Amino acid sequence: MIERHLMKLRARDQIGVAEEAALRALPREVIDVPARRTLIRAGEVVRDSTLLLDGLMCRYKDLSDGQRQLTELHVAGDFVDLHSFTLKRLDHSIMTLTPCRVAHVPHARLAELTERFPHLTRLYWHSTNLDAAIHREWELSLGRRSAVQRLAALFCELYVRLKVVGLAADLRYDLALTQADIGEAMGLTAVHVNRTLRELRERKLLRFRSGNVTIVDYDKLARLGEFDIAYLYLESFPT
Repeated sequence: MIERHLMKLRARDQIGVAEEAALRALPREVIDVPARRTLIRAGEVVRDSTLLLDGLMCRYKDLSDGQRQLTELHVAGDFVDLHSFTLKRLDHSIMTLTPCRVAHVPHARLAELTERFPHLTRLYWHSTNLDAAIHREWELSLGRRSAVQRLAALFCELYVRLKVVGLAADLRYDLALTQADIGEAMGLTAVHVNRTLRELRERKLLRFRSGNVTIVDYDKLARLGEFDIAYLYLESFPT
């Protein structure tokens, strides 16, 4: 059930037999959630954290005029709101972008886990630090990269993250996002996203069609977006 989560953790450190058993016992329930459903709204008090088992989710914030900014995309294996364990309420909302399967993990079980397994505590601390690193990279894109650089960096990032959990290979992966979704993540209009995707296709770097991504030339795409895999911290350093 949590295999992709274990793959993500093991990409960065070893997990012992007892630790794996404890992780598998974390979920209180597993539910299927339709696409475009807000699971947690900003300001709500939460007592569970959400582990994404399948699908795509996002964090977002809205302005009063209806404009929306996606602040991170989450793939299978991610704890979407692990930080709610300590914050107890979120300053942003959590939404499914596709049909998703999620596991609810009570904060009480996380507290017990951290007391029994200090190594897993450190590994989950690493996970929240990784979220922060992704946020910083997106901030760089929104503030300084051109539109074509933003999309180049985003598609490279998602390829690496999905490959870690077995959902990408051979420079291909499924991405059931609309151009409007990408625009809300990258601070662009859907029209601008459409033009930029056409430019990437014409430059023979990437194709995005019917929810399928094919990276034609990874090295050139990464150079264009100044994508540096280092911020995804895939080195295995014992914690």
